[in-house]
Amino acid sequence: MSVTTQARPEAPPEPPPSDARFVIPGVALLILAALLLGFAGNLLLVGHLQHARAQQTGYAELREQLAFGTAPVGRTDIDGEVLSPGTPVALLRIGAIGLREVVFEGTTSDVLMSGPGHRRDTVLPGQAGTSVVMGRQWGYGSPFLHLDELGPGDTIEITTGQGEHTYRVTGLRRPGDPVPEPAGTGQGRLTLITATGGPYTPSGVLRVDAELTTDVFPTPARVIPTGAVGEAEDALKGDDSAWTPTLLWSQALLLAAAGVAWAHRRWGRWQAWITGVPVLGAITVALSGTLTRLLPNLL
Repeated sequence: MSVTTQARPEAPPEPPPSDARFVIPGVALLILAALLLGFAGNLLLVGHLQHARAQQTGYAELREQLAFGTAPVGRTDIDGEVLSPGTPVALLRIGAIGLREVVFEGTTSDVLMSGPGHRRDTVLPGQAGTSVVMGRQWGYGSPFLHLDELGPGDTIEITTGQGEHTYRVTGLRRPGDPVPEPAGTGQGRLTLITATGGPYTPSGVLRVDAELTTDVFPTPARVIPTGAVGEAEDALKGDDSAWTPTLLWSQALLLAAAGVAWAHRRWGRWQAWITGVPVLGAITVALSGTLTRLLPNLL
């Protein structure tokens, strides 16, 4: 009687060693694809959600301060400390274009992600002198997208710690247009600034000038002299302080991409993507946010 022995299945062959000629370009393409997708997602979706959240929390903070009489009326808070960039200072309403936004202190690219920003070396709205407020045209909520639709006679309403203030639009200015005379003694003016150009491609600066039609409130002593703010707060300027976090997040993205490439080789395609996509997504969103800070603040 013969005994038939069953042949053992052959073990799967070992995968060939990785070829650096293909691995390195693959990792580079993976990084580039993740960065482009994250950057587009940040500008088109995540940035708008971030803006909505910042407006919600900023409005709640400003409303509480107005109720308790502690809202800022100058460049310092009730304790005498200079206001930190990003502090809510006013509520801006323009009925003609359906705008209602909390205004924050400062005009850097970082601050303008939350909403319009008050230039720190100018007076607050409602006070004697010219107050300057900047806002993005397309990104992060697009608060000033329809600013060019305003015309002479339109009304701008602003609420600050000193009360309600109403401005009347006197005109729009584009590059090359004459600059109006400075505000006289006891007069209040407002200049709204945003970018001109196509979607996410700023090419110039649009200014909307308005004059105060309600009572002029006292102006506290200046803490930041005119022109003393950094270049990052000028129109169409980026924030150079974002280079350090950009470098750190770029290194994190490089390591994450290399880890996904290694996992793809060792674990398999789907295992690598299931574990790697959330990590790559989170890092690219953070990196794209810091990259946006390097771009013009009115974008």
